[in-house]
Amino acid sequence: MTTDTPPLALDIDGTLTDSAGSLDPRVFEYLPVWDAPVVLATGKAFPYPVSLCHYLGLDLTVIAENGGVVLADNAVSYQGDRERAQAAATEFVERGGDLGWGAFDAVNEWRRTEIAIDLSADEELLRETAAAFDLEVVDTGYAYHLKTPGVEKGTGLKAVAETLGRDPTEFVAIGDSENDVSTFEVAGRSYAVANADEAAKNAADVVVEESYFDGTASILGSLAST
Repeated sequence: MTTDTPPLALDIDGTLTDSAGSLDPRVFEYLPVWDAPVVLATGKAFPYPVSLCHYLGLDLTVIAENGGVVLADNAVSYQGDRERAQAAATEFVERGGDLGWGAFDAVNEWRRTEIAIDLSADEELLRETAAAFDLEVVDTGYAYHLKTPGVEKGTGLKAVAETLGRDPTEFVAIGDSENDVSTFEVAGRSYAVANADEAAKNAADVVVEESYFDGTASILGSLAST
């Protein structure tokens, strides 16, 4: 790495994973040796990126639940109305909707600020219910996220950068989904992998030719050699 190695803001699903959704093992080669802060910015519940940081040997620097939870320098903050999201999810189910996760809902068991719903759900009914509770629905390509408006990964990145004494424009952001757009807007440079949705591709500075972690690895290799 060079002394000018930039800090990273990395999505997880679709960005650090393979096409089957499994974490690409090369993540353990690239990220532990990155000579700058690495922020895991994800729609997943808070414990997931914290655990991944632990196993990678990274500082616990996390933006979880689409900006709903931010952890940096041992300080954690929460944004978003979990109770309202839960009330909306309950109403959605009462109106015939299905969260889609089965008897044990591991997706939401540890979620603090929003509710995630499987993509098999009735989207029209979900969005109608969300509007009645003044909530928004974000499609990450892996789930619908029922969340408080204005809570975004990009807001989380600004908070992390401030805590770390960095300018947000120092960061390079890599992602694949609509929920990465706000991060792309805050970071100084942004990349979308080839499997990204149209919103992410349109917002990114660069769209690489490779998909999933193949794309991320190509970006990291390029950044490390400059």
